[in-house]
Amino acid sequence: MKLHILGAAHTVTGSEYLIEVNGRRLLLECGLFQGRRSDTYEKNLNFGYNPKTVDAMILSHAHIDHSGNLPNLVKNGFNAPIYATPATVELADIMLQDSAHVQEMDVAFVNKKRSQRREPLVEPLYTVQDAIDVRPLFVKKNYNESFTPIPGVRAKLVDAGHILGSASVCLDVEENGRSYRFWFSGDIGRYQLPLLKDPTLPQDVDYLLMESTYGDKVHGDPEVAFREFRDVVKRTVARGGKVIVPAFAVGRTQELVYALNRMITSGELPAIPVFVDSPLAVRATDVFKEFADDFDEETRAFVLSGKHPALTFKTLTYIQSVDESKALNERSDPMVIISASGMAEAGRILHHLRNNIENPRNTIAIVSWQAPDTLGRRLADREPHVRIFGEKFTRRAEVATIGGLSAHADQALLMRYAQASNGRLKKLIVVHGEPRSSGVLIEKLRPALPETEIIYPIQDEMVDI
Repeated sequence: MKLHILGAAHTVTGSEYLIEVNGRRLLLECGLFQGRRSDTYEKNLNFGYNPKTVDAMILSHAHIDHSGNLPNLVKNGFNAPIYATPATVELADIMLQDSAHVQEMDVAFVNKKRSQRREPLVEPLYTVQDAIDVRPLFVKKNYNESFTPIPGVRAKLVDAGHILGSASVCLDVEENGRSYRFWFSGDIGRYQLPLLKDPTLPQDVDYLLMESTYGDKVHGDPEVAFREFRDVVKRTVARGGKVIVPAFAVGRTQELVYALNRMITSGELPAIPVFVDSPLAVRATDVFKEFADDFDEETRAFVLSGKHPALTFKTLTYIQSVDESKALNERSDPMVIISASGMAEAGRILHHLRNNIENPRNTIAIVSWQAPDTLGRRLADREPHVRIFGEKFTRRAEVATIGGLSAHADQALLMRYAQASNGRLKKLIVVHGEPRSSGVLIEKLRPALPETEIIYPIQDEMVDI
């Protein structure tokens, strides 16, 4: 087997790995590289292989850094099965169309400016129609269901506990008289996350391709973080304000909704209005409701005990129309507004921030990591003045930053994950991590896995299995 590292090498974006075995080609992931716009277009436009020659693909989960370049892949001639869990198929379908819509809108804006300057017009990486064209290629596979993506390879998807439908990929390979197990972690979740089941550890693995996003960190208890969020809501409501939450549409939004449901149901919070104002988040939540059987035992027990369904309760409203969204800014009563994007760079959250940032009764709750140079980072850094839609605002609202809610495994779990096949594991390939986090993890793993070769490949490196 030859493993080509085509993305998420020495970084955490653009996951893509091509396996050559038994004269066939199997692709794992096809993610968008996300970074400075001047770098991303060319990186995403061109593939390091001919998409027409790929025989099958397996997608671990729907996040755009793992699935987001699929429309471009199909546009360039890929026409083979894409295996994924049923929930991943549904989430990826709506997320890819949303990604395409955003690209079309961005290009329309850029071309308006370029036209005024008489510069050549540009095209989006892909269109909504390109995203729609991906859907027929998906083949749904349930967790632990065995299938043969290419000859000589038996595959199964196991629960990774990262987002709804996320999976690790187990490949049992027969090649040139050899039999071995290759395991791709995908993005590994955490224990005790709300809604989701715990991640499945590898078993009897010979070769492990593993993410390392938080290889240098140990997370706090998610329940402690949610109690911090509860306290933020309580003190904001007490002073008659609104809590504005920039949140990613898939995963974080649903976790917050479930947490607020539990808090209101238990009486820890008053029955205040809660609004989810993101069309993508609303569509994603419908998928979560459809696959409620994938929830963990705690969530199912909450529902079966006669409480509200996990993602629906009396004071919760899912906002669809622009008019409904605008109406929220005319209200002065206490409420929670959860809206995308998670780093406050686009979407309806900008309007809510614009209308609420200068009121000291309000709170802006930052509940996820914020990339440098984003509005979310400037808010997290509590800058006194920020620009929204080019207009300068003085920040008078409280800013509350709440850590500990990451959906990625921390160093302790990554160590446990890598050691699950200790004694049999021949090679550990560390990917999907910045050099610092991956380097710290590797240094801790070497004495723990003395018989295992541990490598940290660079972009476009080929690894022999």
